[in-house]
Amino acid sequence: MLGFGKLAKKVFGSPNDRVMKSTMPMVEKINALEADYQALSDEAIIAKTQEFKTRLNSGTTLDELLPEAFANCREAAKRTLGLRAFDVQLLGGIFLHQGNISEMKTGEGKTLVATFPAYLNALTGKGVHVVTVNDYLAKRDSEWMSNVYGALGLTTGVVYPNQDEGEKQKAYACDITYATNNELGFDYLRDNMKTELSQMYQKQHHFAIVDEVDSILIDEARTPLIISGQAQDRSDLYQAIDAVIPELTEEHYTLDEKSRNANFTDEGNDFLEDLLRQKEILPETQSLYDPESTTLVHHVNQGLRAHKLFIRDKDYIVRNSEVVLIDEFTGRMMAGRRLSDGLHQAIEAKENCTIQAENVT
Repeated sequence: MLGFGKLAKKVFGSPNDRVMKSTMPMVEKINALEADYQALSDEAIIAKTQEFKTRLNSGTTLDELLPEAFANCREAAKRTLGLRAFDVQLLGGIFLHQGNISEMKTGEGKTLVATFPAYLNALTGKGVHVVTVNDYLAKRDSEWMSNVYGALGLTTGVVYPNQDEGEKQKAYACDITYATNNELGFDYLRDNMKTELSQMYQKQHHFAIVDEVDSILIDEARTPLIISGQAQDRSDLYQAIDAVIPELTEEHYTLDEKSRNANFTDEGNDFLEDLLRQKEILPETQSLYDPESTTLVHHVNQGLRAHKLFIRDKDYIVRNSEVVLIDEFTGRMMAGRRLSDGLHQAIEAKENCTIQAENVT
């Protein structure tokens, strides 16, 4: 004897079956338009895209345009790629447009399916991002599907690592842009470090189609994206503090060579405060113990460490006006490696090298 749940499923179908069944009339509408779009010339197919954009601006919704837009896209794909989308592919495209996950088996043509909702949503002029799992797929799919979008009068771009800045901006300005999730994430972070809107890559986040959604939104989402950029240039401050450090004597500080740390004594703090005021580095009305002095105290500490705990030709060498660290275990140079929190800049000031701006995460 069947339980009520199993009986209901047998009579009415699963929730998934019911959704599929309710969407079939939309597929039938698209199929009914097929003959009309087959009769159009290549120029007329591009003209249809412009017509859809005009109707959108006049108040027609994307859902109302969907049957015609999908029919136009199917005809363009058929002419450029020799591929005619089946009903199951149209269903997949409709579900993606509605913001759902569309699960398809290998060989069911996911790449072609994505063109339908991408084309429909690109009609708004706000851009569409197609998110892939690796650079190879982004380049391959953009190259292949650009034939379809080109036949519809739309532009296609691809974003990949180490891309020329101008080329990347053009790719993001296209109607449809293919990119990996990592590159999209890093470009979003880079955009947040720009000083002018004109320099930004991603102008709008309107509509995105995510390939391999389980991998991208679950597996890879557990790996944080971390980026660093140059902070404010404080070269003058490093040089001013560097001129102060040689005036300190041993009674002004204590050193811990094992942990490579340095601290000022009470006498040292009083002496330093007077000295910094004389040099006009510290305002007359401000004390080293004030919250506003935190950054200055930090830089003075780093200057003291640079002078007393980091020895030239032992901990680092100077080559071509650049401070290069030496590995204490192997004695090898560590080109490209830098000390953090302004310590490297303090050593550069000590050695009269070019002071490079700090990086902030």
